[in-house]
Amino acid sequence: MIFQRALQRELVSTAGAVFTTLFTITITVMLIRILGQAAGGTVASADVVQLISFSALNYLPIILILTGFIAVQLVVSRWYRDSEMVVWFASGLSLTRWIRPILGFGVPIILLTAVLSFMVTPWANRQSAEFRERFEKREDISRVSPGKFQESASANRIFFVEGLSGDLSHVQNVFVNTIKDGRNSVVVAKEGTIEIDDRGDKFLVMRKGRRYEGVPSMPDFRLMEFERYSVLVTANTQAVVGDKTARSLPINALLADRSATNMGEVLWRISLPVMGALLMLLAVPLSFVNPRAGRSANLIIALLLFVTYSNMVSFFQALVVQSKLPFGIAWWPIHLIALLLIAVLFSWRLNVNSRFHPSVIWSRCKHAKAGVDTAARVSP
Repeated sequence: MIFQRALQRELVSTAGAVFTTLFTITITVMLIRILGQAAGGTVASADVVQLISFSALNYLPIILILTGFIAVQLVVSRWYRDSEMVVWFASGLSLTRWIRPILGFGVPIILLTAVLSFMVTPWANRQSAEFRERFEKREDISRVSPGKFQESASANRIFFVEGLSGDLSHVQNVFVNTIKDGRNSVVVAKEGTIEIDDRGDKFLVMRKGRRYEGVPSMPDFRLMEFERYSVLVTANTQAVVGDKTARSLPINALLADRSATNMGEVLWRISLPVMGALLMLLAVPLSFVNPRAGRSANLIIALLLFVTYSNMVSFFQALVVQSKLPFGIAWWPIHLIALLLIAVLFSWRLNVNSRFHPSVIWSRCKHAKAGVDTAARVSP
């Protein structure tokens, strides 16, 4: 009991430090990326915090899996490095006695990963897509920054305004370049306002301006002055559809429509909590460290195994999406391989005195080579 309480405290504190580090790095990268999108006019500046939150929820299952894996790896490696495992084995206790407390530590992480994978992450993807789509379909004038050329959502119109009023309904010194049916028209006006007609369509009504249509050197070029000129900004029929791809659908919708794409998404969501549990068990035998050597090599190997495991899950998901492999066959082989690897590594660590153990074989080879070298020096 004392061992389990001490181990739980150390695992929790280490996991907290690892999670904080990984989450901070992720948030920083997403903050830079989304701020760049906001500066480029791809997303609204007011939506940056919400988009970062949705992106964080999307990456949170992977962060939790890595947190559990690295925390177990670091704690068990420290026990080896500080020779506490020597005392453990000298007391007649087996390495398998670590499985129960490790799983006790990992169950909340696995359950939280499952909840995030099956419910929270799809919701976050839908919300993120709706925020982005709502910004794309909002009126073009509200997307314009003063003193900056801005393309419309339909990509056929470019706006430039010198100033905006506080409620974004009035603009001063407006320039609009429109391409329609292969013809180019330019409208400049001293001021403009946003008006809504009876159907709910929004128009930019410009006053005291000029309209240039066509190429000046061509005979069909026209120059018109106007007191009032209206440009359709957005139609009331534009509704926010949101993300309808498999990664944003709830699990019941995926199972109701068992297409190849949907079943590939189901495979990925199932694999996340399973991968989290197996990686924490894999970290126990993988954490062996010679107290007289460093532990960097083991940590690098552990990260490479995580990357390989994750990529193999993505590979099998792609096979299901491409209809090259049925879901019933694709979802379990990679996890079975990981389970067999865990069993092999545990057996390796438990039978360190076996004559078939790699370290024993390596020691015999070194002694045999040393004997041959000694015989060669002694013989005339």
